[in-house]
Amino acid sequence: MMVRWSALRRAGLVLATCAVAFSGFARADDPPQPRPEASAPAGQKGGRGGGQNASQASPPAAEQHRLPPDSTTRQTLDLPGRTLAFSATAGSIRVFDDKGEPLADIAYTSYQLEGADRATRPVTFLFNGGPGASSAWLQFGNAGPWRLPLDGEALSPSASPEVKPNAETWLDFTDLVFIDPVGTGYSRFVATGEDARKRFYSVDGDVNSIALVIRRWLEKHDRLTSPKYVAGESYGGIRGPKVVRQLQLQQGVGVKGLILVSPLLDFREFSGTSLLQYVATLPSYVAVARAAKGPVTRADLADVEAYARGEFLADLVKGEADKEATTRLADKVAALTGIDQTVSRGLAGRFDVSEFRREFDRRNGMITGRYDASVRGLDPYPDSGSSRFGDPSGDSLQAPLTSAAVDVLTRKLNWRPDGSYEVLNGAVERAWDFGRSTNPPQSVSDLRQILATDSKLNVLVAHGLFDLATPYFGSQRVLDQLPPFATPRVKFVVYPGGHMFYSRDGSRQAFRGEVERMIRP
Repeated sequence: MMVRWSALRRAGLVLATCAVAFSGFARADDPPQPRPEASAPAGQKGGRGGGQNASQASPPAAEQHRLPPDSTTRQTLDLPGRTLAFSATAGSIRVFDDKGEPLADIAYTSYQLEGADRATRPVTFLFNGGPGASSAWLQFGNAGPWRLPLDGEALSPSASPEVKPNAETWLDFTDLVFIDPVGTGYSRFVATGEDARKRFYSVDGDVNSIALVIRRWLEKHDRLTSPKYVAGESYGGIRGPKVVRQLQLQQGVGVKGLILVSPLLDFREFSGTSLLQYVATLPSYVAVARAAKGPVTRADLADVEAYARGEFLADLVKGEADKEATTRLADKVAALTGIDQTVSRGLAGRFDVSEFRREFDRRNGMITGRYDASVRGLDPYPDSGSSRFGDPSGDSLQAPLTSAAVDVLTRKLNWRPDGSYEVLNGAVERAWDFGRSTNPPQSVSDLRQILATDSKLNVLVAHGLFDLATPYFGSQRVLDQLPPFATPRVKFVVYPGGHMFYSRDGSRQAFRGEVERMIRP
């Protein structure tokens, strides 16, 4: 969670060069603890020299609203056939600039199994996307010790935020560190002014800060010799390969495996003029249509994938000036999706995501989800000439997920920051700097580099069939272009479900099995 396109359109769909962001972070450390203050004599509020004490009573800006000290608790989790005893730490790591001035406190939640040899025990670092999403989606939906049911239509904003023991937690075979980039979760700036935001809210600055925090966590917890893995979701597909590359080259940390969940790897497919966006989305559109009639797997879409690669793309390239090709394409898309032929011809068979979401079940006044298009909801403006709707597969999750994250951190883990927990912060996405270069953001180059640099590195890429935010076939096309030395070490899997396919029990269980085979072969 979560990729949004509006900021990219405003930014011109270009990649941040942002050299200052790369050089702007010198080190990371624990947040400074408050110094003991002398008590004022009885009867005096300020002691001697009221002006001096008044100054002492006003802490520096960096210490105002600082995050509390790390909190470590011992936890026990009773699961089917096993009991896990582990330590849970909620805390933060402070990032400084090259002058030693504090910039930001980056929050993390870590889970370490007790009784294991930490020198050989794997540790996995996880983050979500956005930009602007906290790691709560992966932590409480998929891999953490506690899970909040995220089962689409059965969930509503008023659903109970109570978490349950997660039988599919990854903690059996790897320790877990969930990282919230600045502006998400409880992570926050301690520096004032716009310079700090420009450093963090950019492609390279964001990657640099996360890599630095990973290295600092490893040092802090004596885990530099542990096998290390990185997992990213959604925009984490841009972050993930770049973070691994940064760890390899700048932080002196090797990574054994990279796990990408519903990743976006290349923004070029989603620019307004790219024909490949229609190739990427067509198999997911058809998966939604077929799922309305019964269960669907990727194997059931072999005919659609072949059509998308072949005749569909060929007719797209011919352009709308070729009337015969355009009509043939539009009618085929209508037949595959069940959308009215007249509507399909009016759009020349070229449905963008918002158009498909509205037209698929418009006759019943319903829209599909974006994160999971198999989920439908009411169109609040069914008679409007424009699209004015949210996402029934995503909007309903934010309230219970936010409450669940706050409850676990404060009640179970005894960590109580002030301020609001940001599960999905739109302000980050709006402020994000995608740069002024001529190339849109992509991580395919970094993926090639890290696979070439480390011949032992493995990559697992997982998608949901019904995801229209990051369609699976887009990633398949990108991975198909990797050189022969890389393909044996890159595994691609697709499950029933949407962007958070792990909300479905069967998909979550199958995905956990793939991850375990990667980390504990």
